[in-house]
Amino acid sequence: MAGGEAATGKLSACCISHEFYKAASRFPDKIAVIHASGFARIARDFAAARYLDVHSIGFASLEAAPSSGPTVYDGDECFTFSDILSAVQNLSSRLRRIFDGADDPYLIKTRRDNIFSEKTVHISEPLQSSSRNGQQCTNHRNISPKVVGIYMEPSVEYIVAVLSVLRSGEAFMPLDPTWPKSRILSLLSSSKADLVIGIESPVKGNCCHKLDTLQWLIDEVTCPVLPVSMKENIKEQSHPLLTAWPCESESSRSFCYLMYTSGSSGNPKGVCGTEIGLLNRFLWMQEAYPLHEGDVVLFKTAISFIDHMQEFLGAVLTTCTLVIPPFNQLKENIFYVIDFLQGYFINRLVAVPSLMRAIIPSLQSPSSVVIQDSLKLLVLSGEVLHLSLCKMLLKLLPQTSILNLYGSTEVSGDCTYFDCKRLPLILEKEVLSSVPVGLPLSNCDVVLVGEDAPNEGEIYVGGLCVAAGYFCYPSLMPLADEDLSPEHDIRYPSSGYGIQHYFRTGDFARKLSNGDLVFLGRKDRTLKVNGQRVALEEIESAFRDHPDVVDAAVLSREVEGEILLLEAHVVTEKTLENDQLLKSSLRNWVVGKLPAIMIPRRIFLTRLLPLTSSGKVDYLSLAASTSSDQQARVNVDEIPEDHLLEVIKKVFSDALMIEKVSNDDDFFVMGGNSISAAYVSFKLGIHMKFLYTFPTPLSLQMALSSTSSSIGTDAHLRMDLRRPEEMLLSRESRIPNFQGSKPHRRFFLADSNRVICNPPKKLKTESYTYEGPLKEQSPMGSLWNPSAVHTECSFTRCNKSMHGGLCAENYSCDTVWSNIIQRDGKGFMRELWKVEMDSCVDASPLLVFKGSALYMFIGSHSHKFVCVDGKSGVVQWESKLEGRVECSAAILDDFSQIVVGCYQGIIYFLHFSNGSVCWSFQTNGEVKSQPVVDKGRHLVWCGSYDQNLYAIDYKSYRCLYKLPCGGSIFGSPAIDEMQEKLYVASTSGHVTALEIKILPFKKLWEQDMGAPIFGSLSISNPDGNIICCLVDGIVLALNTCGSIVWKVRTGGPIFAGPCTSQALPSQVLICSRDGSIYSFEMGTGNLIWKHAIGHPITSSAYVDENTQVMSNGSILSDRLICVCDSSGGIHVLTVDSNSIGGSKQNMKDIVQEFARLDLEGNIFSSPVMIGGRIFVGCRDDHVYCIKLDVE
Repeated sequence: MAGGEAATGKLSACCISHEFYKAASRFPDKIAVIHASGFARIARDFAAARYLDVHSIGFASLEAAPSSGPTVYDGDECFTFSDILSAVQNLSSRLRRIFDGADDPYLIKTRRDNIFSEKTVHISEPLQSSSRNGQQCTNHRNISPKVVGIYMEPSVEYIVAVLSVLRSGEAFMPLDPTWPKSRILSLLSSSKADLVIGIESPVKGNCCHKLDTLQWLIDEVTCPVLPVSMKENIKEQSHPLLTAWPCESESSRSFCYLMYTSGSSGNPKGVCGTEIGLLNRFLWMQEAYPLHEGDVVLFKTAISFIDHMQEFLGAVLTTCTLVIPPFNQLKENIFYVIDFLQGYFINRLVAVPSLMRAIIPSLQSPSSVVIQDSLKLLVLSGEVLHLSLCKMLLKLLPQTSILNLYGSTEVSGDCTYFDCKRLPLILEKEVLSSVPVGLPLSNCDVVLVGEDAPNEGEIYVGGLCVAAGYFCYPSLMPLADEDLSPEHDIRYPSSGYGIQHYFRTGDFARKLSNGDLVFLGRKDRTLKVNGQRVALEEIESAFRDHPDVVDAAVLSREVEGEILLLEAHVVTEKTLENDQLLKSSLRNWVVGKLPAIMIPRRIFLTRLLPLTSSGKVDYLSLAASTSSDQQARVNVDEIPEDHLLEVIKKVFSDALMIEKVSNDDDFFVMGGNSISAAYVSFKLGIHMKFLYTFPTPLSLQMALSSTSSSIGTDAHLRMDLRRPEEMLLSRESRIPNFQGSKPHRRFFLADSNRVICNPPKKLKTESYTYEGPLKEQSPMGSLWNPSAVHTECSFTRCNKSMHGGLCAENYSCDTVWSNIIQRDGKGFMRELWKVEMDSCVDASPLLVFKGSALYMFIGSHSHKFVCVDGKSGVVQWESKLEGRVECSAAILDDFSQIVVGCYQGIIYFLHFSNGSVCWSFQTNGEVKSQPVVDKGRHLVWCGSYDQNLYAIDYKSYRCLYKLPCGGSIFGSPAIDEMQEKLYVASTSGHVTALEIKILPFKKLWEQDMGAPIFGSLSISNPDGNIICCLVDGIVLALNTCGSIVWKVRTGGPIFAGPCTSQALPSQVLICSRDGSIYSFEMGTGNLIWKHAIGHPITSSAYVDENTQVMSNGSILSDRLICVCDSSGGIHVLTVDSNSIGGSKQNMKDIVQEFARLDLEGNIFSSPVMIGGRIFVGCRDDHVYCIKLDVE
């Protein structure tokens, strides 16, 4: 075992596989892993309480004391040691067979030949020397193991995959699904990975895993992919199990895992870690701070961080229970950590200091006594531990042992430790600014090498913990290390040999009189950000790869040794009039290449970078110039402060650990990072994105004051962000009270904020056909003239529209007719353009006019979401979302962002200009409902398959409200702005009414309609009745109190919502699967007309409000209606706009088919028709623009 694996004489264990086998065999029926999906739902549901009081939840499982076994909640998924052992045995056997060339029915192969050929490793002499670490050589032959990528979030499948790869004698490489895809593909390429293991399909209801994320990897990687499932691996397999153990093999692997870290060369460095390094770290901890049989450990560390290995290995090798929370929930709100610590009586926690600082307010709560009683050991590493934080933790957790560890990926995670209970004694003799990193672990040598001071120097590490080297195929390259002879100041020798090989860490330390080391910092440009190593050179390299970038320099801002933010200074080849657009492009570029922790908070554009006399970038001058600019900004005259402002400044001061904060101090410039921002959000009861938007005390105070009737004192500000359904995120409204400012005209919002106005009085005496001033009548197609200038407005399915301020004020939302065609002409349709979408397009298009431009937004099942020039069909930008898109998009009232949901449960807010993600909100189920923009309250309302309706504040970037609806929500809600009410329907058949005048929103009533409702609701004008379509074919109208006004039945099921239009003011159009479109009178439900298409219809109709069909000399006009059948037929009908219900007029005279076109695929997309052009998606994987012409 090169790299230290052969040197097992000092250890009591031979290999991890043997240790796990022995542990699992002792207690086969004991719970080893809990996927905490059930408790995750409980935590969300009970998050209304300031703290989660587990003793009062009332679940039977909570009544058992921790000593009676691990706490398990309804909905949790448990796996015993027997389950995991069986899965490891089966999967490791499968892997061995695959590597030996046997077929596996689940293996997805690629075109690459000789995939599993034997690889030869070339080890340099210095590396061979380091592998011995001063111990006797063995006769084992070293080979390079096959590299197996594991693409999973922390889960039982990940644990099984790691143990299986180790058991099969190969090396594993963690691949974090949160990394950018380009980074994952780059690592797979540079590592020459032989195989990638991913999760086949998550268990239903298990929110620990991301859904639908493996397919892209299968499509793009060049190595085979093996999807696995825990259920299949537990089953007995027909093939024989492995009998040989890795430690007994004549040929030993030179490393057992490959982890990539940020590299100063500009590229990630692959660290080849050894099994003996992992074992040494485990055995030291178990001897010094042992885990016991009944202990419970929380697995919360990302797999990109080496500390995650000891987090799960320590539990499974000592038969403790490992609790794995849903990682999407922890990322959504780090304060959920507190809930899991309490809910499962966690005994051991691994964390970075900044996380503990963020959750201190929760630890100060009386309910934290649960944590104080259960938490036995707190392991801190990855960052400098400041004295103030350590003292606070010692006070809050008096019964908990707190360790401060130091190390890196190259030394198996940790090489020194300090027990913080020794801190008070040391402080009596020493003056310190941070907590010591302590003494070496067993079998680790730590050496200080320096000339400036006798007790200071650079840290060199030797011993069993040192990695085998850096991966550089086909060789293992030596670490940045040195051979140290006896004349060097070797502080902690552990062997009798005169020369040893040491890893040069680049870190500097000072030795105290008692032998403890105190970390001093680094002299290079490698940082630790939230516990993860970041090389600024790698970030600069990512910027330089951008085609428009000439050069780049990246700096960090620090206060008291803590990283505040990263900032990039970029020199570009060209300049744009809009610097923000270029900055956005640069940010999107690096977001696609680097992990989130490495993305600079600020980007500066500059003509050139300052250089030193040797021609290198002068980082000191660059930092000084930026600091002076910031200082000049602070000297602006301050606005008088009020009490709220003082409260905000006090919270800023506490979070940043500084004494004074001025009104205009930027939180992130002064010392804020994501963790300290979480602290502020907790104290102020706001979402962290709100702080990113308003980062100064004054701007935040003004924003809060403008959206709240009263904030109150600090006690009122200490609000928990995690309110459950029908509860708010604060005690008072953050939305203006609309009671004193009701709109002058009645208007309704539905789906995408459709605005329907009563015409002004001066127009009511005119014929409805000419309800707006009739412009100069123009021939067909003038609307599409490239030089035509339009106001900002958007159109989507069912004739829902939203208009910008100019349109709303000048036109009173009335239509200005653009096209007139002759009734006697013969219509026909032809394809203008189509766009390939790579999969089915069931969503309906969103059309947006801005100036003279028209843009179409739509997504498909391929996860693709595009912006297309609506006139030419040229794709403007494309975004790849995390799940397939079936719902239509919406646009915010300022036309800056597009809102769309996907099957992954994510609601995205995308930049209008380039499709980059501004921010997103995670629900717990598929999003098939089109969002509704409530511009008066700055909210987006959107339903989810998780049976909840969400109100998302798009100004402050937070979920303001959640309403449980008892069933999945497919259709969009409808808003009656005059009555300030919202109505929503679900697949349970329930319609719910909500009063939205002021927070807290009030549930008015809920009615069971008796059949599922898939379509969106619509509100009729002017009575405010709610039109509702049931899947059993019934259409009904409810009044504002929930009583049925009228009820009719069609001939078949209805899956789409009703269509109402100003052009047909008294009609509601319903499409049915019986192949017919119905028109009912809106007030009475009387049938006006019915037209048989001939094929089932699943989507909604659309009325072309910009086209009239007229005869010469007549002022009467017909309207055009577009209907698409499920078989792919597009039908354009003409309908008499003056027809009324109850008349004896022949239906054939009222409605006729004007034109028809058949596409090759089925159509489930609702069309949008404007000025004779039809936009619709199709299941032939395209979205179309069809033009209507007249012969």
